[in-house]
Amino acid sequence: MAPPTSSSRPSGKPKPKKTTRRTPRQIVRGVRRRARRAAGRVRRIWRRSLQLRVVTSTLVISMTVVAVLGFFLMQMIDTAVLRGRVNSATAEAQANVTTVASYLNQAPVAVAKQSAAAQDDTSEIILNAAVDQAAWALAQRADSRYSVVILRADQVGEDRSTGNVDQKSVTQKLRDKVRQAKGPPQAQYTSLYYQGQSKPVPALAIGALVPNVYGDYEVYHFFPLADDVSTLSLVQQWLVVVGVALVLLLAAVAFLVTRQVVTPVRLTRQAAERLAAGKLEERLRVRGEDDLARLATSFNEMASNLALKIHQLEELSHVQRQFVSDVSHELRTPLTTVRMAADLLYESREDFEPSAARSAELMQTQLERFESMLADLLEISRYDAGAATLDIDSVDMRDVVLRAVGDSQPLAERKATRLDLRLPNEPCMAEVESRRVERILRNLLFNAIEHGEGRDIVVTLGADRDAVAVAVRDHGVGLKPGEENMVFDRFWRADPSRARTIGGTGLGLAISREDAMLHGGWLQAWGMMGEGSQFRLSLPRQSGVELRGSPLPLVPPEVEMRRTWRGQTTPVLSPAIEGGFDAD
Repeated sequence: MAPPTSSSRPSGKPKPKKTTRRTPRQIVRGVRRRARRAAGRVRRIWRRSLQLRVVTSTLVISMTVVAVLGFFLMQMIDTAVLRGRVNSATAEAQANVTTVASYLNQAPVAVAKQSAAAQDDTSEIILNAAVDQAAWALAQRADSRYSVVILRADQVGEDRSTGNVDQKSVTQKLRDKVRQAKGPPQAQYTSLYYQGQSKPVPALAIGALVPNVYGDYEVYHFFPLADDVSTLSLVQQWLVVVGVALVLLLAAVAFLVTRQVVTPVRLTRQAAERLAAGKLEERLRVRGEDDLARLATSFNEMASNLALKIHQLEELSHVQRQFVSDVSHELRTPLTTVRMAADLLYESREDFEPSAARSAELMQTQLERFESMLADLLEISRYDAGAATLDIDSVDMRDVVLRAVGDSQPLAERKATRLDLRLPNEPCMAEVESRRVERILRNLLFNAIEHGEGRDIVVTLGADRDAVAVAVRDHGVGLKPGEENMVFDRFWRADPSRARTIGGTGLGLAISREDAMLHGGWLQAWGMMGEGSQFRLSLPRQSGVELRGSPLPLVPPEVEMRRTWRGQTTPVLSPAIEGGFDAD
């Protein structure tokens, strides 16, 4: 026994699944696909929900209005609070500047009292002393409400500051502004730095220039705005909170209001759908006397009248069907008697005079037509009564087509029309009732010969694994748009002014459609003005199997090819009797 190799696995353990790594492009495609699906679901919900659209619109509009009003309101509050602060600070700074100017103006007087030799040495000392006194006086007056910085404009004297304020709080922009003004106080919002602290404090800086004979000085007042900023921030937060609450409240109000309107409308829609589905007893509950209540009342009245009309039409239709059925059956007995007498006269027509012989022939022809009409009426009455049944047998569809073509050949010869058969070489077996299928094909062939304008008619038989199909193609006048569905209506004619040459009751295609439906198949029509028309019968090969497609195209291939070359779209097709359109 050979030793196990490293690639062998115990039989009890499952083989691990191979995992394939996704490329970045596949990941991006997957994300895009999921995003499109999510967007599609959102769009469907948005289109279907009136309440969602109303609430969302109210929410967006409310947010916009609240945001605009809040912005302007905050601007007004900021302006009102800060403007008052600037006015009071400017007035106090102006008073302090006057005090500093009075102290500095005493310095020249004190220097003048000194001897001429000592003036140069004592002028700077006296000036610094005056600045110290002014700074001390301002510090006492400020009482920690603000800080003052006194800076020399020239090289005479020394700088002073109160309240432990750092002189870097004075920006160069503010100094340039003060020097250019030369007198009136200048205000600016800035950051206030204290010695030993790295974090600045928002402040209002007001500067003014104090002239002096020994050199100008600049006096800067710094009013901290931390409390004002905190107050404004609190007001702003409350405005945001109140705005959000107001928007949500408006959204809730819109939701409740639209719910009161949408709910009755939704109930009305559901009731209308059930009414359309055939539940004629469906009614709405009426509450109150408002417009919605009157809408419910009107809907109930409409439903009652509709149910009454439908009931009357059903009774009338039943009476008509019963009348047609009774008359058709009652006419069979006298028609048989008349038929026997007509046959005797027809057989003895050679012994009659020419006029009497011609009358016997005409009577024989009209009796045959009358029997055909009576057979059609009896057949359609069976379908109306739901009494039609199938006698299924496995047959070769080629034989069925040949028999139908043989029955139509005399009429085609009278119309100088050639029938072109295109049948497969292999048998096309199908479980059908050959009598009904032959009747369908005869009706299609008679219709094609009647409207084919003497041109060739192509009969094609095709089959695949699940279905068989027969297409009858003529090259006559064709059909107008929308007539592909109407040709199967009872007693319908494409051109009422056109004389009917082969007789008939106008029930042939209607009966053919019923026969196709009884087999579980399709009978479809295609037509185009100037291109002729084509009728296609599609049947399942096994009885009772649902038909999913047809082996033959409904639109003739040559027409489809020409339209493709011209860049045109495919014409509207006739819907299938059962199951909608096929692959064509």
